Amino acid sequence: MVELNRRSFLKCSLAATGGMLLPNVLPGGSFLNSTSNAFASPSPVGLSHVEAKYYKKLEYKEIECELCPRKCKVGDRERGYCGCRENQGGTYYTLVHSYPCSGCNHADYMEKKPFFHFLPGTYAFSIATAGCNMNCKFCQNWEISQVRPEQIRNEYLPPEDVVASAQENGCRSIAYTYSEPTVFYEYMLDTAIAGRKKGLKSVVVTAGYINHDPWMELIREVDAIKVDFKAFTEKYYEEICHAKLKPVMDALVDLSKSGIWYEIVYLMVPTLNDDMKNIKDMCKWMVTDLGKD
Repeated sequence: MVELNRRSFLKCSLAATGGMLLPNVLPGGSFLNSTSNAFASPSPVGLSHVEAKYYKKLEYKEIECELCPRKCKVGDRERGYCGCRENQGGTYYTLVHSYPCSGCNHADYMEKKPFFHFLPGTYAFSIATAGCNMNCKFCQNWEISQVRPEQIRNEYLPPEDVVASAQENGCRSIAYTYSEPTVFYEYMLDTAIAGRKKGLKSVVVTAGYINHDPWMELIREVDAIKVDFKAFTEKYYEEICHAKLKPVMDALVDLSKSGIWYEIVYLMVPTLNDDMKNIKDMCKWMVTDLGKD
């Protein structure tokens, strides 16, 4: 059986049908519901054209992304798994820098993130963009995390404007949340740096599916991180989240050594990750590898 890559498959499909219309397919293989309000009004503004960090150039204008454990190899004019980073002529660009999802930019209580021991009772100005490097079947925010940036409404909000909006709303921090901040890494990093200059903290709400080097750079520029720990089995990560467990464990170990404030949330999905033996094993691992605190 001949294995085709995505580009070859599309070429064969178009050649065979004389230009058939292909459905919109999400990164994890699910299909867009064209009648959903989330997709009814595409972005009225353009996409960003900021060169991405953490990738290497390969032959024939191909690149390999080094931001997250997927290490997507992306051909010219193609995108990575997250759908918001594109190879253009051998240079990798983020398409979402300064273009957060419209309606996601507002002040939230810190406890909604949730952070329970970092600036309690204060407001965090929250931003998010389209895209994610995982595909959890239970995702609450799938309408922004599982789409491409041009399929939803965005607004232009560069880092300096995020900082100004946070201050205007009486927020003491900026939160990168709702979708997966890893996929808008450059926007998050630039905003955190701009916010720190004005005395604003930055908090990250993430699944922790990120490689060591970009993770450590991010940790240096933000003030608190909350990791959604999905489960303590490889099977759950593969079948429910389309990801791997080990990189998340490594990211948590990095956090524990860094000295930054971090919290862990374990979202329990009945019958899937609520086995008490696994939970006990997870707790033992945390005590041993992360520390008793």
